[in-house]
Amino acid sequence: MNENEFDDENLPPSRSQRRREAWDVLELAERLVALTPSQLKKVPLDEKVLDAVELARRITSQIAHKRQVHFLAKLMRKQIDDLEPIRLAVDKPLEVRRKETAELHLIERWRERLIEGGDEVLAEFMASFPDVDRHRLRQLIRQAQIERRENRAPSAQRSIFQVIKVALKGDGDQTADDAGEDSDAESRDE
Repeated sequence: MNENEFDDENLPPSRSQRRREAWDVLELAERLVALTPSQLKKVPLDEKVLDAVELARRITSQIAHKRQVHFLAKLMRKQIDDLEPIRLAVDKPLEVRRKETAELHLIERWRERLIEGGDEVLAEFMASFPDVDRHRLRQLIRQAQIERRENRAPSAQRSIFQVIKVALKGDGDQTADDAGEDSDAESRDE
């Protein structure tokens, strides 16, 4: 090996890299403390770490709480190889919330398109979700249009929302994400 060539694999992590890893573990510790008790039960933690999390949750003084979270991060850094399952368990509720939010946005987009769009959008919706009662949905769309014109309570709009929600849940072939991509692509084409 030449003197100018370095073998990066044998070098220890740089100070900057160690610092970044420590900040990542501290952030994970803060997220652990912020979890609800039911969410915390789903996270694979050993006794010492779980006790430190429980103690940090009970501390109300800001400085003491911060000190306890830093201590928790220190405990977790000692188990750096076992942090991946903890990260996955902590991130899972976040992913579930993101998916639910995306699904709600998709339902709202369909509802607005159905109310504003007319028969073409209804035909498109029925092609995607053939199990929906077309006659009932058409009645709800008409009622929603009247409610908007007359500034009445949006009860028909809520009913349309529920019909779309049931259609998305009941459709095994097309997930909410796939339907969202389809409707986004179609709205760009229009």
